Amino acid sequence: MSNELKYAVFGAGSWATAIVKMLCENLDEVGWYMRSVYTKEHLLKEQHNPNYLSSVEFRTDQLILSNNIDEIVQYADVLIFAIPSAFMQSELEKITVDISNKTVVSAVKGIIPESGLLVGEHFHNVYNVSYNNIAVIAGPCHAEEVALERLSYLTISCADSKKAKAIAKNFSSNYIKTKISDDVIGTEYAVMLKNIYAIAAGIAHGLGYGDNFQSVLMSNAIREMKRFIKKMHKMKRNINNSAYLGDLLVTGYSTFSRNRMFGNMIGKGYTVKSAQMEMSMVAEGYYATKSAQLLNDKNDRKTKLPIINAVYEILYEGKDPKKTFEKLTEKLD
Repeated sequence: MSNELKYAVFGAGSWATAIVKMLCENLDEVGWYMRSVYTKEHLLKEQHNPNYLSSVEFRTDQLILSNNIDEIVQYADVLIFAIPSAFMQSELEKITVDISNKTVVSAVKGIIPESGLLVGEHFHNVYNVSYNNIAVIAGPCHAEEVALERLSYLTISCADSKKAKAIAKNFSSNYIKTKISDDVIGTEYAVMLKNIYAIAAGIAHGLGYGDNFQSVLMSNAIREMKRFIKKMHKMKRNINNSAYLGDLLVTGYSTFSRNRMFGNMIGKGYTVKSAQMEMSMVAEGYYATKSAQLLNDKNDRKTKLPIINAVYEILYEGKDPKKTFEKLTEKLD
């Protein structure tokens, strides 16, 4: 891989917008697919995304914009997907051209609900993309801080270290530091799970629990994440690295975290539907909670996941948050 390869981003939310901004620091040209005609036209006229990170201004001569997903797929060699997991399937179904020879990068923070697969697994099984051509982007890195050009860190995971290094190079700048990893599956599970734990942190805050409990919750969350990932994909990894623990902490504690915000609303008494309607952005952890629960239920020997179980009971079974968390406190140490 080299800088001559063409990159494209799929999605028009805050994370997709941040990714385009990072790539524009290094590339002369970036493809960008967005479903909304209005967003595309506004961007061309006003040089910014009207809905997300509107403070970020783009040079439109640097962007190849299209509402036709096939056009952008054909344009690029490296396809970076930053579409919420709940909408991935419907967008992918629009692709009619072969993508088996492309490099696919997942910036999606969840499992594709229709297939029950990680994004990388889905592209391999459905679109015949080689695992060596699949990469994952992990944080800790909030889109809002990218917009402000505050120092942030990314981990690029890929089985092919040369591809990982090339992708990482194109994301690096004076405010973005990058590292690479070969734990593609582990980091993809981690970016999914941390959103569930951020919802738990938000619920706790909404219920009035303080910093002392939050620290215990996060301490238990990283151990629970380790057990889950080890069960799904056993390999040598350091769960304390920034792609796992770092991303968990920033998502659990940051005021920018939409999942924490969503959980906070649930803790304060909002219903799931009312909280979703109130938010302008998708809380990926809502969908991730169901996926994680289903994955664990499929195992012959279930992993102990008291935090995920508690969040699932509240979001999907309508259990009372206060009573559920009172029970959860007895299971943490």
